[in-house]
Amino acid sequence: MTKIALFAGSFDPFTRGHLATLKQALKVFDQVIVAVMTNNSKHYTLSVAERTSIIETATKDLAQVQVVARPATLTTSLAQEVGAQFLVRGIRNAEDVTYESGIAAMNRSLAPEIETVLLLADPELAYVSSSMIKEVVRFGGDVSQYLTPQAAKLLQQKLRG
Repeated sequence: MTKIALFAGSFDPFTRGHLATLKQALKVFDQVIVAVMTNNSKHYTLSVAERTSIIETATKDLAQVQVVARPATLTTSLAQEVGAQFLVRGIRNAEDVTYESGIAAMNRSLAPEIETVLLLADPELAYVSSSMIKEVVRFGGDVSQYLTPQAAKLLQQKLRG
């Protein structure tokens, strides 16, 4: 049986940390679907189309990766729709473990047949968050080591004008 995982997130922006988590997942799963989704508690800098384009460009050489945009969709519903048996989540610290445990419990309640797999962040990137990156960009800092060139350019255009 083909092992399909769904790696869902808001990805505003998709960082090198996200890419590292995705590459870890590719060591475990036959196919990983990266889904640009909506978190209603967040305010987005990049459009869904921009976030999707960044991920497609970053993953163009990864044959087992498919990128989809599905804002306003439950993660478990999308997983069922695409035949994913697993949800991949990256964790950077203890706060993420607590947060992701709650999400995993809700997802298990909604779709008991789908397992959540937590992958530890690359230690070199574990302190990086999308919100932190946006703050650095706003104040003129260099974020090129954390983002693809496309993502860095888009954020600079949006946040620095």
